Parts: sequence; structure tokens; C-alpha cells
Amino acid sequence: MAVRGIPRTVDDPKPERPTTRQAADEALAAGSRRLVDVYRAVASRSPQLDIERLGRVLLHAALVGAAAGLVGTAFVWALEHVTDLLLHGLAGYQSLCAAGENCADTSDAPFRPWVLLVLPAIGALLGGLLSHRFAPETQGGGTDSVLDAFHHRGGALRRRVVLVKALASVLTLGTGGAGGREGPTMQIGGALGSLVGRLLRVPERERRVLLVAGIAAGMAAVFRTPLGAALLAVEVLYRDDFETDALVPAVLASVVGYSIFIFFMGPGVLFAHAPHYALVLAQLPLYAVMAVVVSFGGATFVAVLKAAKDGFARLPVPGWARPAVGGAMLGVLVVPALFLSRSDTGGAGHGIGLLGGGYGAAQVAITGAVWLPDGWNGVGLLLALAALKIVATSLTVGSGGSAGDFGPSLVIGGLIGGAFGRAAQILVDPAIDPGAFALVGMGTLYAGIARVPLASLVLVCELAGSYDLLVPLMLAIGVATVGLRKVQLYHAQVATRRDSPAHRHDLVFDVLRTVRVRDVMVRDRTWDVLHPNMAAADVVARVAASDWQDVFPVIGADRRVAGMITSDVLRALAQDPDAANIAIAADLMQRPVTVEENTDLHTALVVMMRHGLREVMVTNKGRIVGFLDEAEVGRAYHSSMSLDAESEATESARANAAEEGGASTSTPGAADSTPGASTAAPPPNSSS
Repeated sequence: MAVRGIPRTVDDPKPERPTTRQAADEALAAGSRRLVDVYRAVASRSPQLDIERLGRVLLHAALVGAAAGLVGTAFVWALEHVTDLLLHGLAGYQSLCAAGENCADTSDAPFRPWVLLVLPAIGALLGGLLSHRFAPETQGGGTDSVLDAFHHRGGALRRRVVLVKALASVLTLGTGGAGGREGPTMQIGGALGSLVGRLLRVPERERRVLLVAGIAAGMAAVFRTPLGAALLAVEVLYRDDFETDALVPAVLASVVGYSIFIFFMGPGVLFAHAPHYALVLAQLPLYAVMAVVVSFGGATFVAVLKAAKDGFARLPVPGWARPAVGGAMLGVLVVPALFLSRSDTGGAGHGIGLLGGGYGAAQVAITGAVWLPDGWNGVGLLLALAALKIVATSLTVGSGGSAGDFGPSLVIGGLIGGAFGRAAQILVDPAIDPGAFALVGMGTLYAGIARVPLASLVLVCELAGSYDLLVPLMLAIGVATVGLRKVQLYHAQVATRRDSPAHRHDLVFDVLRTVRVRDVMVRDRTWDVLHPNMAAADVVARVAASDWQDVFPVIGADRRVAGMITSDVLRALAQDPDAANIAIAADLMQRPVTVEENTDLHTALVVMMRHGLREVMVTNKGRIVGFLDEAEVGRAYHSSMSLDAESEATESARANAAEEGGASTSTPGAADSTPGASTAAPPPNSSS
């Protein structure tokens, strides 16, 4: 019996296919089998094993958190002592500190501007030599290196990164480098997570999770925001997604690392602020406008930082010497700025937040200072500090100095937000608290340029010690996220989990769920059907004559599907030739397995694997309409991935050009082998 297309009987000649088409089909079938093997390997894990794996990962994450807490404590202790010895003691520089920072009183030390002029260059030179010789991936902020390790290197970072990054950062920041300490601790924590995973010989997937847990623990330890750090670790990996698998381990590691750090260094928050910020609905439009202003500042910061990286990369000097050049330029920038501001700050040696993380400048934007003038002069001074901080950070980080960009980003956002708040206080309402705008500006800028809106939201709330600013933060971060959608601080970020090589196997599920059987099955093929009383010899002949079919429906006298016979019958009868003389199709058939037209390919593939089939019958309201085999599943998968890649390339080309120029649901029940499935009837144009 032949169905669909040109009816074919046993005597009809077997159609010939072009050789090239046959070779292509064989190649596609091989690829499809590999796809099914991957699918089966990923899907074969039992829930019990997943629970056991989660418990093991949590234990390992706690170990990572403990290691990151201890190393983070040692790093901060060493950095503070080197800063006190060299920057404060030798150069006589008095850092502008936030309320929660531990800054020694160095007012008795004489200010030596000539020392400060060369000290950042010397420290950056030593740090550059160390990084370039032993671990080049530790140059710069280090965040991109960690993200690249997660996406492309199986979560692997070299063991030496922990020590090299810590020493290079202490040398760079302890001598006045304009960068934050949070970025280095994120890379150090990530390297510790990778090291623990390697020592415990965990699978690659778990090692990536431990790397993320290390990022969270390192961040939580030095910034004292455990929840925000955990969210940042799982959010910073992508531009528009989260690493949900690592959230719980990141939270646990963050708590452990934070607890160990405050055990040694003491609890507290980084910034002093007003005890309460009232929500004034009339001020919400001002926060939205501020978000636009801060977005311009964020775009400027990223552009200047990129220009600095490109410029230093073109210098005709060795890579290890470039941080020293940036340090020398930093000294030339900072020393005159200190002399120009000495009348306001009380002396040329008093810092204005240009060196180091600069959190003292953000503190001034939040709570003010004795030397900060009122009115428009104060607004201008805060904006000038923001501009100088952008340049100073770009000189250090852009030249390859081992310093982070997280802290400076917060400071720049806080300065711009504080300046906007003071301007609004002058123009709109004297009751406006500029400190609220400074805090919201801190989270807004980093959220936009790093694509971490949720983490920034929680970070600022933890810094403020309350959720009073939650609504203004949500509004401002939402505006900045849209406004800065084409700005990217970390170029190692990928768009979503689907774009990460780390999840290339997991994405088989997502792709197949989006495609329906009816969209890929071939409807114009001729297929054969059998009857229950057909002799086994005739069944074998019919099966052997088919050039593509693997599953043969058996149609009863009532014209309904009574069962199915697969091509495995050839092997079975070859082992028992006598059975072919006495058996009939009813003896060889098994219960029919079908899927509906509107079933998604994920469900269809599950059905095929469950029953050990390479092909399955497709029905529509109980009527056979065609077949689906592994080749069609593979073709759909590869086609979908190719279209996604083409779409992404087109979107990227459009974005580059712009910059240069200024529902159906699945039916699992139908996919299983059920008594109802065996009542499927052949189409009316079938013939025996």
C-alpha cells in the first residue's frame, strides 16, 4: 500500500535518488545522531543525582567563600599598609576617605609633590612587570578575563592569577593608581573558585559555578554588600540574562566570604548618609532626567576608557612599560589639581578623590564637606571632579594597570548625581536632598554601562542600609539601561545564555522547544503501510524495498492503525529464517507510537528516545499525515542556529554602522504511546 504522492505497490520500481542528495542526507543523519546523543547525555541525569550534585556544589561554594574571605582580608590589609607606608607616609598625601574606610591620620607627614609625581609610575611599573611576566591576564581590571574564562575556557583560570593579581594590585593601588580594589578581588575570587574546582576535580560545569561563586565572595568581602555581590556575579556574565544555576552557590559563598571579612576587619557600611530618604512622588521626574544626564556621563567614561586603551596599545613601548606611562601621566594630572584645590581643601596634600577608588569624593557628593562650596560653585566642582576621575581612571586602567573599574564607576555616577541634585535644589526645591540623587546616580551609571540593573539596585540599597530609594532607583536604572543599551563596559559579556559556548549543549532544549513538528516534517514523501494478515515474507520485502522509511504503520480492517513495524524486523527474521514462513504482520507489530502535528520537537525527540525509534508517525486528529525522523530534527536545529547567527551578525553590523555614522503549545499526551494513539486512521486516498 502506498500513501501520499504517487501510490506505489511492491512491483513498482524503487525510485533512484541523486548521489549528492543521498550523501547530504547521510551527513545530516550522522549529525542528527550526534545531536540525539548530546540530548540523551544531558537529559539522562536523574533528579536524585541533581540533588546530590547541588549539595556537593554548595559545600564546595562554601569552601570557595572561605578562601575568598581570607584572601580578600589579607589583600585589603596589605593594600592599606602599603598605602599608609608609601602614599601617605612617603609622599605625604592625605586621602579623601569615605566614612567606612580605614584611613590613617597622616597630617603630620610633609607633602612631597615630587614624590607623588613619580610614585604612581613606579608602582605601576612594578605591577606591570609582574603581570606581564607571570600572568598577562591580570593586566587592567581583570573582569573581562574572568568572563572570558567562564564562557570560553570552562571556568579555568591559572593558579598563579591569585598571587600575581593581588601583588600587582597592591603595588598599583598602594602607590596611587586611580582604580578600585573590587575589580581585582573579583578576579582573585574567580581564580580561587577555579582553583578549588581543579583541586577537587569537579566537572567543567561545576567549575564554572565555583568561579561565579568566587566572584561573589571576593566582591562581598571588600565591598560589604553580600546580596548585591551575589547578584552581580550571576548578572555580569551576560548583557541580557542571568546565570541562574550559580545563584544559590553564589549567595552562599558571598555570605561566607562576607562573614570572614567582617570578623577580621569589622562590620559597617562604606558611606555615611542621611538616616532616612523620604519618597516624594513629585521628584520622580527629576530622577528620570538625572538618569539621562548620568547616561551621558557613563557613555563618556566608556568612550574615554576605550580611547585610552587604544592609545596606550599603539605606544612604541613594551607592554610591561605601558602602565608606568599611564602612572606618570596620572602624576602629572593629579599634582597640579591638588595645588589648584588647596585653598578649598586646606592644603595641597589633601586629596580630592582622584587617586585610588575615590570613594571619599562620592562621600562628599552624598553628605557634603566643609570645603565644598554652596550653590553653582559646588555643582561645578562636583562635575569637574567627575571629569577628572574619568581621565585618571582611564590612565590607570586603560594603560593596563592592575586596578578595577567598578569603584570609579560608582564614584563618577555619584558625583554626577550629586551635582544634579544640588542643581535641582537651586532650581526646583530647596528641600531636595542631593545625597539621595548621589546614591541613585551611583547605581544608575554602573547599571547602564555594565548591564547589571538588578545587582546595582540591590547594591545601592545595601549601601544606604534601607530600601527608601528603591522606587527612584528602579526608575533611574530603567531609563539608563535603555539609554546605554549600545554602551558596553565589559566586552567579554555575551548577550544571553544561548550565546555562551558554556551552554552550547543546554541550548539544544531551547531551540527544539521553539519549533513544531508540522514546520519540519516532509509531507510529499511516499510511504508504505501494511495489513495485519500480510505474510512475514511480504513484510520483509516491503521493508527492504523502502528507500527511506523506518517505521511502517499496520492498518486494520477498520482502516485504523492497529500497530507498527520497524525496520528492525529484518534483523529479527534474519536470525530466525523459519519464522518468516509462518509469521504474519500481526505477530511482528508493536503498539503504535505517534506525535501530533503541533507537538514541539523537544517532546517529539523525547518520545523517539523513549521508544528507541529513529522515526515516528505524525498525526492530525488521529489521521496519519507523515513521518518525522532524526534527520529532520537535526536539520531544524542547525537551520535555527544558522538563522540566529545570521540575525546576530546583521544586528551587530547595523550597530557598528550606526556607531560609525553617529504559538502554539506542545501536547505531551499526543506524543506518548497511548491506546488512543492506535486509533489513528489513514488518509482517505490510501490504497492497499
